[in-house]
Amino acid sequence: MEAVRIRLEKIQKTFIHRIKGEVTAVDNVSLDVEPGEFLTLLGPSGCGKTTTLRMIAGFERPDRGRIFIGSEDVTDLMANQRNIGFVFQNYALFPHLSVFENVAYGLKVQGKEAAEIDREVARVLELVGLAGYERQFPHQLSGGEQQRVALARAVVIEPRVLLFDEPLSNLDAKLRVYMRSEIRRLQKALAITAVYVTHDQEEAMAISDHIAVMNEGRIVQIGTAEELYMKPREAFVAQFIGRINTLPAEVREFTDGTVTLALLGRSFTLSAPPDGLVAGQKIQVFIRPEAVTLTREIGRDLITGVVAERTFLGEKADYLLEMGEGRLSATAYDPLRHGTFSVGEKVGVGIDPGVIHILKEGGR
Repeated sequence: MEAVRIRLEKIQKTFIHRIKGEVTAVDNVSLDVEPGEFLTLLGPSGCGKTTTLRMIAGFERPDRGRIFIGSEDVTDLMANQRNIGFVFQNYALFPHLSVFENVAYGLKVQGKEAAEIDREVARVLELVGLAGYERQFPHQLSGGEQQRVALARAVVIEPRVLLFDEPLSNLDAKLRVYMRSEIRRLQKALAITAVYVTHDQEEAMAISDHIAVMNEGRIVQIGTAEELYMKPREAFVAQFIGRINTLPAEVREFTDGTVTLALLGRSFTLSAPPDGLVAGQKIQVFIRPEAVTLTREIGRDLITGVVAERTFLGEKADYLLEMGEGRLSATAYDPLRHGTFSVGEKVGVGIDPGVIHILKEGGR
């Protein structure tokens, strides 16, 4: 089956909450998911990502706007008329049915012949690595195996699109990492358009072609993992994707090509600053912890900091530094090779101007 586009046109959904009253869960959202693309809706709890997914699936109807799958307007169609595969957070397997019967359920509803059902179930169980599990029941399976059954059941009907609602949240950390690669492999093997919902930034970055970051019912930025991490357009995106240091700074001098900032008691000159800055202006900047360089050398070109906290994480060590004018987080990789710093130790802190990013109100 040829991959199809998913298009949302200014969809909106409002609920009545018994305490909060009228709550707009999804507010004027427009979105294009290209054929064969894996797009993730990412955001904190209550941002509208699951409601958006449920409207694509047909479990919720938008109050306003239209939804298209391929060239078809599906806004008014019931979920069972949209030919979608949906993988739920809790797997939603039938506990009294075997693996074979769970996977075959959708094909039986479609009225397929027994021989075709046998063939298709065998094919998808092989695809998800569960060949030979046909007679097992859900309670006899691990969490990862149950998730594979849920995947097989979703794809066996050859849906036009595949939708995932936080499918890995019930798995332990190592299995979650393994299963996300399996989901990605399966989606690419099937060349099917997929929309995935999660609040886990690392999961979204590892699995997606593009990520739509949502907040308060709106999409605030869409991009690749690299674009969102390196070039966030809003403070919310910078703070939500990965870890950052947010620091106060003051504009000392601004020209068309550069800006000089007072930051952490030093002057830093940045190239290609945003427009609208003026001398004396108070601003916020952000620096990723891994962009901060630590050394035991204390020199004129380095800021002096004191290690207040240290967290050893194997492949990296995280530090919290007292800087005199505030605190700064830093991450040093390969500590087994390069050594670590002790709590209370003075360190030299290097910050390249190229890693300093200016955050403006409502954007960047």
